[in-house]
Amino acid sequence: MKPLKEPLRVATIFSPGQIMRPVWFEWRRKKHPIRETTYTWQEKIGQTLFLHFCVTDGEALYELVYDTGSQSWFLSGIEATS
Repeated sequence: MKPLKEPLRVATIFSPGQIMRPVWFEWRRKKHPIRETTYTWQEKIGQTLFLHFCVTDGEALYELVYDTGSQSWFLSGIEATS
């Protein structure tokens, strides 16, 4: 996976029980609808919790990260699937 750290706009649905699910993201002026979330995990660095989501739009695999401290999203990595 090619590492990055680029800010993103992400649309997210919050379900009961405080479960969040990204549904699309905008990167480099292109909207990517999320077809599937393949894996999620949490990472705590200092006092900040980071929520990681590996997602696919059918063309590539992306690692989206939500920074709970700054309440912002960034793209951590991308891997082409074709």
